[in-house]
Amino acid sequence: MENLSERLVDKSIEAFITGLELYNKPTIRYRIEGFSFFAINAWELMLKAHLINSQGLDSIYFTDNPGRTIDVTKAIKLIYTNDKDPLRINLEKIIELRNTSTHFITEDYETVYAPLFQAAVINYCKELLKFHNKDITSYIAQNFLTLSISLDELTDDQIRGQYSPEMAERFIKMRNDVEVTSKENSVRFAIPIEQRLYITKKPEEADFLVAVDRNSETQLTIAKELRDPSNTHKYSYRNVVKTVNEQIKLRHINFSVSQHNKDDRHSFTTNDLRLFIKFYNVKEQQEYAYAHIIGNTSPQYSYSLKLIDFILSEIKKNPEKVIENLKKAK
Repeated sequence: MENLSERLVDKSIEAFITGLELYNKPTIRYRIEGFSFFAINAWELMLKAHLINSQGLDSIYFTDNPGRTIDVTKAIKLIYTNDKDPLRINLEKIIELRNTSTHFITEDYETVYAPLFQAAVINYCKELLKFHNKDITSYIAQNFLTLSISLDELTDDQIRGQYSPEMAERFIKMRNDVEVTSKENSVRFAIPIEQRLYITKKPEEADFLVAVDRNSETQLTIAKELRDPSNTHKYSYRNVVKTVNEQIKLRHINFSVSQHNKDDRHSFTTNDLRLFIKFYNVKEQQEYAYAHIIGNTSPQYSYSLKLIDFILSEIKKNPEKVIENLKKAK
């Protein structure tokens, strides 16, 4: 039974990576359908392995037909019993796309489903680690978990002009349904995808170079501030500490700090975070910290998920000495 569970997980990871590779190939026009097939297959295999481990082999077979296993929808309902769970709704929407929309899928569906696909990728990585203690970054680099998305979007009139009336109405209804559901749920359902450009006077910091032509007929307006800190830097000081500790436990990182005349400490504390902030000058780096300034008062800072990922990556390198090394360096 354990061997079967391991085989299911291995095949699940293979299906997941195949879906990523297919979706991120720019020449493949079948990427939306292909990703939905492979992503759901990966989820099904991974969840069935979890059911075997937690409830026994019989949990994945029909009682009246021992030769037939339950489908992915049943597995999802058995594990995620709350039908309002954003993760469950996310998977059900992608299954709906896979099952009933196969003959109606066009490339324009990408703008509708891309946020759901990206959320499904992140959710899969977390659940794989939680249920099976498998870190997907051991199989594929972290940067490949970000989907290559086309962001062109059609208006309702453009859709009606491009497709038959039946197809256009079906597309518009599906898009509106996904958008409404996205507003009602968290990033476990959909991850908004945006593309923004910032101008810097330091060429070494730029991804590409542009030139300004004063004689151009096309006018630009430069926005001084585009970020919404409630989205980009939504973690308070204590929430950073809490999230780091949750991830240390979830990823089974053997984090410990030696204490004089006491047992070793295994939790990440506010003092540890203070060390990281001071040593790495976090408050001066906009990708990690955002200063909220009201009147003449001292700024209050909130922090980004990128900071949490950075802290975890540093802890993972040397979990038993990282804090001690920061103290010595300081």
